[in-house]
Amino acid sequence: MKTLVKTFAAAALITVSTFAMAAEGPEAKATKANIILSTADFALEHYVAVTTEGESGGVEQLFTEDFNQKIQASNAQNNNRSEVVKSLKKQKGEKLNCTVSTDILEESADYMVAKVTLKFENFTKTDLVTLERVGNDWKVSKSINSYK
Repeated sequence: MKTLVKTFAAAALITVSTFAMAAEGPEAKATKANIILSTADFALEHYVAVTTEGESGGVEQLFTEDFNQKIQASNAQNNNRSEVVKSLKKQKGEKLNCTVSTDILEESADYMVAKVTLKFENFTKTDLVTLERVGNDWKVSKSINSYK
């Protein structure tokens, strides 16, 4: 009798876990790709990975809702959060052939301004990045790009 009860219990567990995994579906993996952004340094490191190494996990959570990107070039551009996130997702897996350096220009308990320099063979891209604490996480709120 005990063997029969154990068999039914095991079968029930297998059935329930199978339905639970099937209910999650393929989209569940994307939502579970949360990146821990508990410090400004982690957020800045993730920003650099997303923009230069094609990292795509946690892209949505990296930027504030009112994020704005300005590109200072011959034809100046402004991009909002959704445009930047969409562009970065398209670059998934693409690594830029450049040397990256970061300098913290200013830092306090609730915000950080960093200079990210991407040195390519024929030009240099400088990205001034503003990060701010939003609740318990750090997020990128502004990015200003210039090229030389």
